[in-house]
Parts: sequence; C-alpha cells; structure tokens
Amino acid sequence: MERVIFTTLCSAFFFTNCVSVALFALFLGDYPKAQNVSWLSINFKTLLMWDPKPSNYSYTVEYSVIGQNRKKNQHCIRTMETECDLSNSLVDLKAIYSADVLSEPLRGVNSDRIEFPHTSSERFTPYEDTLIGRPEFKIEVSKDKRKIILYVEDPLTALFNEQNQQRTIRDVFADELQYKVTFGKATSTGKKTKISASSEIELDTRDVDPGVSYCFNVQAYIPSRRTDKQLGELSQRQCSPGDDKSVFEEYGIGVIATFILLIIIIIVVAIGVTVVCYRRRRNANRSGKEGVPLRSV
Repeated sequence: MERVIFTTLCSAFFFTNCVSVALFALFLGDYPKAQNVSWLSINFKTLLMWDPKPSNYSYTVEYSVIGQNRKKNQHCIRTMETECDLSNSLVDLKAIYSADVLSEPLRGVNSDRIEFPHTSSERFTPYEDTLIGRPEFKIEVSKDKRKIILYVEDPLTALFNEQNQQRTIRDVFADELQYKVTFGKATSTGKKTKISASSEIELDTRDVDPGVSYCFNVQAYIPSRRTDKQLGELSQRQCSPGDDKSVFEEYGIGVIATFILLIIIIIVVAIGVTVVCYRRRRNANRSGKEGVPLRSV
C-alpha cells in the first residue's frame, strides 16, 4: 500500500514539474517562428502571407524600405491572422522593401523578452513585382470587314490618387504599358501575336482575312521588367463574328472532290471484295457437292 502511494506521489510530482516547465517556457516567450513568408501582389493589391495559424501566441508585421527604419501596420500588430495587407503602406512603388513576421505573446499578455523570434521575407518592389491581372476587352469589326478593333479596358489597381479616384495600370505605368495580343482563325490552331502600345488595338488585312472569324487573348506587357515579370495574366478568349460560309467556300472544291472520289473508290473496292468472296464461296460449295457419293437405293 505504501509503495502504491509513493508511486502515485512521484507521478503527480513529475507531472506538476512538467506543467511548470511548459508554463515557464511559454512565459519566457518560446514562440514558433513564422514559416513560408511570401508576397502575393496583383494590381498592387499586396499581401504578406505566412504559416502556421497561431494558437497561444500572435504575429506582428514590421516592414521597411531597405536601409531605413522599420514600421508597423496598425492592423497587423499581435494579430491571429496569417496575412497582412500592405497595399497602402508601400507608398514608394519603385522602392525595395523587406518585411519581418514576429512571433509575440497574445494581446494583454506581457513578456520580459526584448527580442522575439522572427522570419524575414524576400525583397519586394511593387513596380517590378506585382502581377498585372487579366484585362477585359471588346471586339468591333468594321463595316467592310477588313479591320478588327480591340478595345482593351486598363485593369484597375488597389491604388488611389489625391482625389480618391482609383488608378488604372495605365496611370501607374504610363508609356511603359503595352498589350500583347495572341490570335488565330476560329477554325485553325495556328497563332499570331501583335504588340500594341495603345489600349485600342487595330488589326487590318496585314493581320486578318476579311470576313473570317478570329479568336483573341490579350495580356499586359511591360518590356522594362525582367523577362519572367513582363507578361500579365491572360484574358478570357473572345472571338469575332465571321461570314457564314458554305462547305465549298470553307474547304474548296478540290478538297471536297478528292474526298468524294476517295469515298467512291472505297465503295467500289468493298463491292469488288464482296463479289470475289461470294464467288469463291459458291465454287467451294459446288466442289463439295460433286465429291459426295450417291446413296445406294
């Protein structure tokens, strides 16, 4: 009995000490570091993202232009979220930024630590690194059907001017913004490309055949960027109307005549093979009957 009591007391003492050590470690601020810290930016809507979701601790984001003092975004101080919107904080679009995600105590919890575990991001320049989203565009065919005009709508950004008007990517990139058009006949897999400095893209008889339906994709193109950042997202595919053509106009008389002749040859050959097989079978049946002896009466 004494042995059982002694064992129980030892176990309780050991458990109490383990809990005490864990609480002491938490009190000292032994918080996990943020992982997978990365930038996600589309049309200057810029988020800093990381893992994992916190439980008994929080995150604080600090950012700065390289070489300058670090700042904090008021919405990302001791937060339980795993992302921070820095769109309005990165004011100088051509500056090079870095950010740190600090693991800190929960709001209202004090700690004696001076420095907390942190994870740094890669460097980020909004002007060079934000992805340009897919543009919308409309198609217009001239009355004589010799021209196709694409009217591209410059995508809006997450930025606003002094009059609180939302800026477009054209407002930001000005003459550096171009558009790349990829197009081809609706009935063909062949593709062509055209680069335009304007949001109004005109294709004439040097680019398209009159009255033919063409399908288009458009994407922003910024040649001043490094190669892997030059092209934006590809737009939805849209096709222009075309003239309704007869089978003869679409494929040509020569192709259709060849196709018909081929069908006739196949039919003739099939008939010939059938006739030959029938005759051979009939001859074989006759030979078999002649070789059978007459039954005795």
